[in-house]
Amino acid sequence: MIIRKATVNDIPGIKSIIDYYSKLEKMLPRSLSELYEFTRSFYVCEIENEIVGCCALQVSWEDMAEVLSFAVKPEHRGKGIGTELVRVCLEDAKKLGINNVFTLTYAVPFFEKQGFEKIDKQLLPHKVWSGCIKCPKFPNCDEVAMMRRI
Repeated sequence: MIIRKATVNDIPGIKSIIDYYSKLEKMLPRSLSELYEFTRSFYVCEIENEIVGCCALQVSWEDMAEVLSFAVKPEHRGKGIGTELVRVCLEDAKKLGINNVFTLTYAVPFFEKQGFEKIDKQLLPHKVWSGCIKCPKFPNCDEVAMMRRI
């Protein structure tokens, strides 16, 4: 298992994982152009030359970043891949001088194990809602907002 920064060659694999979960309405769909634009924000997990997990860290304000597009292929869940992907995002945030990392998620128990706590969505910066407009569930979002101070 290798956790590393994504390259443009990884984008089709990332898109495939995101498409799987977006069809289940578990995450926001992402276009290829959007994924290529944010390649530098992504981390991937690679096993035997296959992308099996992804996660991005996107700076949203002076002291805040978001973990987004977090997913692991179903057949690879429960192997610590998600934990490692979140860990590298938190390390990246720390290197950037960011102390608060948030996420909008359905995976509440997983993120609680990573030290995140539930918060009121109203506490999140307005910028986060620009992504929510693209969601088919907008404005009736049922994801849970969570934050971790690092």
